[in-house]
Amino acid sequence: MKTEKEIMLAGEMYDPEDAELVAERKTARLLFQQYNATTEHDLEERKQILTELMGQNGDNVNIQPPFYCDYGYNIYLGKNCFFNFDCVILDVCKVTIGDNLMAAPKVQIYTATHPLDPVKRNSGRELGAEIKIGNNVWLGGGCIICPGVTIGDNSTIGAGSVVTRDIPANVFAAGNPCKVVKEID
Repeated sequence: MKTEKEIMLAGEMYDPEDAELVAERKTARLLFQQYNATTEHDLEERKQILTELMGQNGDNVNIQPPFYCDYGYNIYLGKNCFFNFDCVILDVCKVTIGDNLMAAPKVQIYTATHPLDPVKRNSGRELGAEIKIGNNVWLGGGCIICPGVTIGDNSTIGAGSVVTRDIPANVFAAGNPCKVVKEID
């Protein structure tokens, strides 16, 4: 029989009040609260906390506090990733981010979602879908990346965009819902 954590990671409907999941969210919150309390003089402490919190950190990861996440262990960052102030990653499923990400302030990445059917939604069970962001991606301020989305290499997402479906490589995309505006040479 699968645990609720295994069900969650598979992107199926799970019980978020499962004791193991509640404890893991509490651990993540304590870690990101410690991280958010650090100063510019605490770079080694920040690195240590991120190593403990995240599933993977590449070299030269820079996350400006405050930062928030659900579990942390489902976040896999490549090298040279930069998140500006006030970013959120709801990582009930895996979030894979390639090298050289630039994320402006208030970027939100949501793998978590709820059923559209109100009866199922009111059951208290939730689900999620994996997000993949390629190499050399720039996410403009206030972007929202929705569950199940893939963003291709070298693409830029305009400020305030709501990305509800996959974005190919080598494009500038913007809007709500986010759409390709032009190809990048």
